Amino acid sequence: MVQSVLGSLILGYRPLWNRARKLAGIQLYAHNEAAAVIDAGHLLRTLQELWSASSPPLLISAQTRQLLCDLLETAPRGAPWIEVRDDWLSDSAIYSRVKAAHQRGLRLVWRGDANKLPEPEIARCFDNSLLTLRPEDALVALQAAPARPGAPAAPAARAASPVLAGQMYENVASRALMEHCLDLGNAMALSGWPSEDVLYSMRHHPQQPSHAVIFKLMKAIDAEQSLETFEDIMGEDPLLAYRFMVYTNSAALGLRTGIDSLRRGLVMMGYSSIKRWLSDQLPHASTDPNMLPVRAAMLIRAQLTAQLLDAGIENDLRREIYLCGLFSQLDELLGEPLSTILRRLPLSERIYDATVLHTGPYASGLLMACALENDDSSAIRQLCETYELDLEEVNRGLLRVLSDLEVERPPGGR
Repeated sequence: MVQSVLGSLILGYRPLWNRARKLAGIQLYAHNEAAAVIDAGHLLRTLQELWSASSPPLLISAQTRQLLCDLLETAPRGAPWIEVRDDWLSDSAIYSRVKAAHQRGLRLVWRGDANKLPEPEIARCFDNSLLTLRPEDALVALQAAPARPGAPAAPAARAASPVLAGQMYENVASRALMEHCLDLGNAMALSGWPSEDVLYSMRHHPQQPSHAVIFKLMKAIDAEQSLETFEDIMGEDPLLAYRFMVYTNSAALGLRTGIDSLRRGLVMMGYSSIKRWLSDQLPHASTDPNMLPVRAAMLIRAQLTAQLLDAGIENDLRREIYLCGLFSQLDELLGEPLSTILRRLPLSERIYDATVLHTGPYASGLLMACALENDDSSAIRQLCETYELDLEEVNRGLLRVLSDLEVERPPGGR
């Protein structure tokens, strides 16, 4: 049954980002407990039921050898990509299944170090690779990059970049290496994003809301779309949502009561006033493409937080929970303690408790949304035990959110 599949697995995820800094797919981590017997065919059917034609492509990263073996043995042609770790290919059971799966037409991804690529006989079984660059290879890649205008002349002889076009890369922690991989090396995608280094490289320039989101909201107001649409668009950018609430609570507006939600602020200000305020933001707005994955990851966390705590609650509370997830990383954008940032707004104490103190009714959803962002199954298991969360419902909530994400597809589709 579906329950026995999603209730016996611990899932996690990591977005795959393409050259345009848009979502290209999802790496889905799947870990089964040692004592749990997983019906891999049923897992794949469950994913197929939850996914639609517009859902992101999936790369399934089995975290146990047995689950990988079962996936390789049962997955039909047209199934999601399946990752195979290089160090597991020494296992004859996995090696033989890889060859058989390739012959059936499965799309397999080899995962390993870029300096230890597989021999041709094995390499031909894989459609793509998920590679890790050693520090010394990363240095060679950056030295191989052409000099920027005005930079000192480089030595005449440059080593060729170890970055292979059309492949995927992970564990890229620096902005410079990310730009080299995607912009110069023509990598297909990066698993994860060097958000910390991107933000650090911009530390001397105050973060600004997204130009695209502001413009999108202005167009929606011009088109006289619904209040729900305005709220949804403003909620696509944590910094824009925060600044809007700071403005609506400022002494300049002189509103008698505190504005504790985006919807209330939109209603109280009126559309013409909102558009004037947006027009003031537009000239300073951010157009840096490297910030797109940073903001998108924050939105996924907000959506997950709301999904994980959604048990038929009323809309106002659902919006409050979404805001809790959306504002949980404002300290990274603004470079201030989150406690200081949130105290500027008359928000619910539930938001402050969850984001700053990790307590209160929203803490379980927010902490779980954070834990799902990687492959640490023990952290997810511990949160389920601590907060008495149902693992199947956690997994189902995760898959619902991931399946609804907008994706930019390369030529050739999935």
